Amino acid sequence: MSGEHMNLEREGLDGGWFPYPPSKPARMIPPIALAYIGDAVYEVAVRQYLLAQANLRPNHLHRRATGFVSAKAQSRILQMLEQNLTEEEQDIVRQCRNAKSGSVPKNADVLEYRHATALEGLFGFLYCDGRLERLRELIGKGIALMDESKK
Repeated sequence: MSGEHMNLEREGLDGGWFPYPPSKPARMIPPIALAYIGDAVYEVAVRQYLLAQANLRPNHLHRRATGFVSAKAQSRILQMLEQNLTEEEQDIVRQCRNAKSGSVPKNADVLEYRHATALEGLFGFLYCDGRLERLRELIGKGIALMDESKK
């Protein structure tokens, strides 16, 4: 067990940032609910990444964030990360991609939206399952890949 994971357990934060553990094991949480929390976790990661950059003007931050969190961007990130996913992670992605959400945003086509939901679901699963190191690794790779593709 890693030192970080042990520290989280001591602080009562095993499985997340706050002392509110999921009501059931991560594998039992519906895919759309995993995407719900994964969206928020990813948004915070992107905002923290952007705050670490030099230009902190609100308009600039918002435009840059959109380049990472839009359905189109998330779909591309998933495509770039897929070869690095474990079998279990690929299974989670498949379940989340095929989940029926009931709506599609105006700025994305259905396929992009489903892939974005799958990425958010994967992030939500990792977060709820307490795999924060793996979550940081995949989010970090995704951010790096998107930054690299914009150069």
